[in-house]
Amino acid sequence: MSVTDNIRFNGQEKREQPKVFPGVSRVDLNNLMKKLKEEEKKTKRNSLVVSAAALSAIAVLGIILTL
Repeated sequence: MSVTDNIRFNGQEKREQPKVFPGVSRVDLNNLMKKLKEEEKKTKRNSLVVSAAALSAIAVLGIILTL
């Protein structure tokens, strides 16, 4: 036994901490990480599409101006 197991203040026994949200289930960290990676992929894909559209617009504008 450790020292902390033997210590009792004012004869109180060990009590369990009250739960803040008793009806809420636990969050699975693996699911959160999976969702985060999917969201990062979508963000990268969207930024790539926007960049490609901007470069295409600049290229078309440059071609039009040189004619």
